[in-house]
Amino acid sequence: NPDGLGPTRAEIADLLADVVKIPKHSFSCCGEPQFVEALAALGRTQVLLAGIETHICVYQTAVELVEAGCEVEIVADAVSSRTAANRAIGLEKARDAGATVTCVETALFEMLRTAEAPAFKAILNAVK
Repeated sequence: NPDGLGPTRAEIADLLADVVKIPKHSFSCCGEPQFVEALAALGRTQVLLAGIETHICVYQTAVELVEAGCEVEIVADAVSSRTAANRAIGLEKARDAGATVTCVETALFEMLRTAEAPAFKAILNAVK
């Protein structure tokens, strides 16, 4: 919600210029029918979560996705809260609810699966 939390950082928004933006007023993304429909249309049950207000929005989204049968991984180095304690609490509660926690590099290499993947060298250079 740009009105409440401000706009998406330019360096992120630029990378997502071609992605359809879904307005969010619910703390959980799952409170927005357009999000639920878009996720269902993808046919995916594995979800990587990143975002702000780990202890509120990321946590509530994780819980609802787990309840819906999704395998949820929160990307720890891609989430934030206003305080370190709030971030830690959000991650802990999400784990307790059935989500797992990962980091960007681990998630990327899990998706690659092998050094023979076409994107391997580009990913390797990006994380070095």
